[in-house]
Amino acid sequence: MPELAPQLTVAISSRALFDLNDSNAVFEEQGLQAYRRYQIEQEDQILAPGEAFAFVQKLLNINKILGKHQVEVILLSRNSADTGLRIFNSIKAYELEITRAAFCGGESPYRYVRAFGCTLFLSTHADDVVHALDHGVAAATLLGGGAQPREDSNDLRLAFDGDSVLFSDEAERVYQRDGLDAFARTETAAAEQPLDGGPFKAFLSALHGVQQQFPEHDCPIRTALVTARAAPAHERVIRTLRAWDIRLDESLFLGGMDKTEFLTAFGADVFFDDQTGHCERASPHVPAGHVPHGVANQKQQSDADEQ
Repeated sequence: MPELAPQLTVAISSRALFDLNDSNAVFEEQGLQAYRRYQIEQEDQILAPGEAFAFVQKLLNINKILGKHQVEVILLSRNSADTGLRIFNSIKAYELEITRAAFCGGESPYRYVRAFGCTLFLSTHADDVVHALDHGVAAATLLGGGAQPREDSNDLRLAFDGDSVLFSDEAERVYQRDGLDAFARTETAAAEQPLDGGPFKAFLSALHGVQQQFPEHDCPIRTALVTARAAPAHERVIRTLRAWDIRLDESLFLGGMDKTEFLTAFGADVFFDDQTGHCERASPHVPAGHVPHGVANQKQQSDADEQ
């Protein structure tokens, strides 16, 4: 009898899962052959955890709590299978239940994200993330800011920005074009019209499906919306989530306040935001995933092209 598909499948790059900075330095300074020799010589040296390690560990722990295979993590790597043996040795040493992988020998692995049926792709390669988003898969570039994972708890806490992440960038476009007052007027007028889904809607829905398998007050997954919106623009967000039949555990409407201290107080294992500045400020405190989607990133890219 074929194995039932997991409720949630996450693809992770090897550099997001483990700290490969020393290995990458060898590659950058000495080239591919030196990198290959280095990895083979270090094959039995276990790699230190990377930015997404705690996230993956807690995600896989959900299977143990449920006693069934509801979550899967896929390793996607630019290494070859030969140089990737050290990565699999480290996976085994940490007892991570990761059995499927694609080693792409220097090529971008994003093209296998949909083939594996992934709901989310996390990487340190921004170009791979952009390609995954273009192919309809939620994806984020993990920023290395030195955040320390929450080791005092096994619960998984994920924080999401709203516009351009969970929701489309339609409201953000009004703000960028016409300013805050026009944004507030437009959102008030459209309060009962649900927003279109953004790149992370499908991931949030799948995550919510896993949450529903636990009692409401005894769930190891906790989610939060952390948005710059404030009243009266909050109503459309609430009605949108209600229309999607998705529950978020916490919703923070910050009215433009800096998000970092709130994310620290929430204890986010990963925070997803489309604004580079928000991610860079948060990353020394909590792992941050930049979602290069929507009008703000298009504007940023346009400004960079003009310089």
